[in-house]
Amino acid sequence: MSTSLRLGIAEFRARPGRALLPGVALVVGVACLLAALVLSDALGRSVDEGAPLTPSSVGHVVEVKPQPYDSDPVAEENRPKLDDAVLAKLSGVGRAVPVQIAQADLLDSNGRAGQHRAEVNVQQPDLVRWPLAEGTQPAADGEIAVDKITAYERGLKPGDEVSLAAADGKPLTVTVTGVMKKGGIDAQPVLVAGPDLARKLDPQPFTKQIWVIGGARDAVKAAAGASYVVWDPAPDADKVGDDLTFVLLPFSILALATAVFVAAATFRAVYAQRQRQTALLRCIGAQRGPLVRRSLFEALLTGVVAGVGGALLGGPMAWILARTFDVTGISVLFGAVELSPALLPSLGYVILGVVVAAVLSVVAAVRPALNAARVSPLAALRDAENEVPTRSVRRLRLVFGLLFTSGAAVLALGAVAAKGSSVAPLAVTFSAIAAVTGLFWILGPITVPFIARLFGKIGGTRWTQWKLAGAEVRRMPQRSASVALPLLLASSMVTFFLVLLGTAQEMTYSFANEERPDATVVDAGERPLPPIPAQDGVAASVVLHKAENGSGADPEEFKTWLRAQNVAGAEQFTAGTAIVPTHWEEKPFVESGGKRYEVVGTVPGTLTAYTPIIGGLTSGPAEKVLVALKPGTDPARFRTGLQAALPNNPTVIVQTDADERAEADRYMHLGTVLMMVLLGLSVAVAVTGIGTALTISVQERRKELALRRALGVTRGGLQGGVIAEAVMLALVGVIGGGALGFGYAVIAILSVGIPLVLPTASVVLPLVIGAVAVVALAVLAAFGPSRGASRIRPAAGLASG
Repeated sequence: MSTSLRLGIAEFRARPGRALLPGVALVVGVACLLAALVLSDALGRSVDEGAPLTPSSVGHVVEVKPQPYDSDPVAEENRPKLDDAVLAKLSGVGRAVPVQIAQADLLDSNGRAGQHRAEVNVQQPDLVRWPLAEGTQPAADGEIAVDKITAYERGLKPGDEVSLAAADGKPLTVTVTGVMKKGGIDAQPVLVAGPDLARKLDPQPFTKQIWVIGGARDAVKAAAGASYVVWDPAPDADKVGDDLTFVLLPFSILALATAVFVAAATFRAVYAQRQRQTALLRCIGAQRGPLVRRSLFEALLTGVVAGVGGALLGGPMAWILARTFDVTGISVLFGAVELSPALLPSLGYVILGVVVAAVLSVVAAVRPALNAARVSPLAALRDAENEVPTRSVRRLRLVFGLLFTSGAAVLALGAVAAKGSSVAPLAVTFSAIAAVTGLFWILGPITVPFIARLFGKIGGTRWTQWKLAGAEVRRMPQRSASVALPLLLASSMVTFFLVLLGTAQEMTYSFANEERPDATVVDAGERPLPPIPAQDGVAASVVLHKAENGSGADPEEFKTWLRAQNVAGAEQFTAGTAIVPTHWEEKPFVESGGKRYEVVGTVPGTLTAYTPIIGGLTSGPAEKVLVALKPGTDPARFRTGLQAALPNNPTVIVQTDADERAEADRYMHLGTVLMMVLLGLSVAVAVTGIGTALTISVQERRKELALRRALGVTRGGLQGGVIAEAVMLALVGVIGGGALGFGYAVIAILSVGIPLVLPTASVVLPLVIGAVAVVALAVLAAFGPSRGASRIRPAAGLASG
């Protein structure tokens, strides 16, 4: 056995705790990686299991030949379709079965339709297409199967009854016979029903394909015609396979990169801690090569152990993430709930975890090992209590740090100057990289102690432990900077994305605040509206009637409604004329029913859903009622009163501005939670660096801590000092990263050309909660080192020095 291997094994035997300390961050990083892979597997498996199947008896699949999009509505209307004529031709060759999708309204517990219509997949009883998780396939007229997301949210199970709205809008009670393996996406229910029930719900379903059972391929092609294509059945055509494997992977890789930063900082501290041993080995003739190989062999063993530990933690972490996604509603976005990832990893994942951890551990240890072997024996034998680099190193660090920081500033200014161009985002990205490199990597030993000094001043002279914590950060600036950097990066990314999400939400709010009706009464399934009874709090209303290329309205009612909305532009509107959205103002007329209506005014398109309004054309069915409410009238109360007045019309719904805001708030909430959870993986890894750094710090300061105990400091006082140091490092990372992330979010917004909006409570509150959580995790990470510090006996500690 070589000398390097013997030295590495001897170090493991003598101090296994210190040797494995750099692997703590790698354990968490590998656990994040495997949790993402295991959860992605479970997610992909759930989606694939719910994908529609093609029965084995189907011999041919007929579809419309793909054609380029044509903006001309007449051309689009004349496109080939899978209609009854095609179905009849194919029936002459074999059994032709249309694969159809209908639309219906699933009523809630109050008997009312929602904003999202249900997708009804028509299924022949003998040609099962949709697999079930439980129950039986719908066979009779009044039976359906529901998707698992709808069943989960409404608490449905086989045997329960629900209400649907028939094509005429009347309630229709049906029985749930099964729950599908498929999940609906983003609150849109998915149902399976037989042909008879589907016709009652939607007389004109969309035909997606036609299956042909029997017959030769040439005969099917000839019967279909040149506008159609004939495919071989593909049983797995709708499965996503491994496409979802990489949904969570970028965030786990980010956590793994953070683990490498933390491991490198810990290796550096561990090698510095045993520099006296290294110096003695050099004095008795040891060469640098064997010493470096010893360190790398130790790192390899550390990585192997960390990989096994991370692999074992990956399954439970994936289970926790799955439950978190269920509770927060994120699972619904993926169409999968109650995922059950494997708690124990497969052998392949264990091998992957070991290999990744071992390789990254060696990579993280290379530079610290080389630096440790380069220290001269005389310098290493000195009892240096502080990290004091030479003057040339400090000068070089300052020059390079200022160069990178200046370059970041120039790139940021260039990004703002080039706003709206494709170069601006690249400039922002490279500016951020340069800023982090300059301020917190190269100049980290200067920047981090400076921030810690500011926090130290906040505590004043009343809390001695806080002042001592600041002094410890300044005593070991390189180590403190290495510990704070990963946390700072993670915090900056969280802040950056949340500020951008908040800006997007404000833009949605500004769109919702554009001129639009106070309330709009429509039918969820675009059925003709019944007479709308008068309601309290209504200032004016106008009925819009269905017409070709627009909507018809009574001119006087429309003008009265516009005045109630405080909107001008229709003063000359009379029967036989038209009002158009602003973007149509160049058009001289609107053609409808073979007649031309002169354009006499414009109104904001958001008021009329960008539809031309034709005066006097009121013979068509009522399709919409635009309502202006009196000042102080609650739109929600108006909705409740109107729907209560129409108990026999469950599909009549009321849309308001509040709906737009609620939708924006929902997506903002889901985006915030998703970013906080996934980027929180990196934060968790970064916090482990605080625990390992404090463990090494306590080991190095045994004599100092023993002296404090001898001078009367209590065990609680020592514990408080270590915890204060953890809190200070956490605050440096969180506050510094937050400031950096906010600054670059502002630069990114300005470079795109979007108006800058200060963060609201929806952005600030999650950041504050996240900061408190990070500090709490730091305190938890400091529990072990603080307990170790409090157990140091004065006599033994002083003797060890």
